[in-house]
Amino acid sequence: MALRTIRTMGDEILTKRCKEVKEMTPRLKELVDDMFETMYDAEGVGLAAPQVGILKRIMIVDIGEDPVVLVNPQIVDTDGEQTGNEGCLSVPGKVGKVTRPNYVKIVGFDRDMNPVEIEATELKARALCHEVEHLDGHLYVEKVEGRLMNADEVEAEEEGEAEEA
Repeated sequence: MALRTIRTMGDEILTKRCKEVKEMTPRLKELVDDMFETMYDAEGVGLAAPQVGILKRIMIVDIGEDPVVLVNPQIVDTDGEQTGNEGCLSVPGKVGKVTRPNYVKIVGFDRDMNPVEIEATELKARALCHEVEHLDGHLYVEKVEGRLMNADEVEAEEEGEAEEA
């Protein structure tokens, strides 16, 4: 396994739609392993292949329970909505308020190309939707309501709210 370089906003690869994976090769399995190592090292909860420079429809999510690998994911159902602060490893140090579905159902394949269906709510739903958008060439900053803030501003604001409570 190896750490990969995370591409950041302004890198053209992040604006391109990824190609479907036809077969899971040993090289792509190594990519998945590297993505997990890279995501954990960067303290993220999700990572998509284009964020490490690979235009393949592969993404991972781990919010602290059952890590997920999705190949060729498709969102087939959503419900409700949630609005909250969101960040991205490809937009370091920035946070913005984004509204996403509170529930999502996604179909795709696991790392062995077995069909999978995942249903998620709250943070996991947010992370899954965020990563699928990367595969379509989009960054969360396109959906930010209001202004993009520095992460330290948001932390200070949240600490102030906690002290008031």
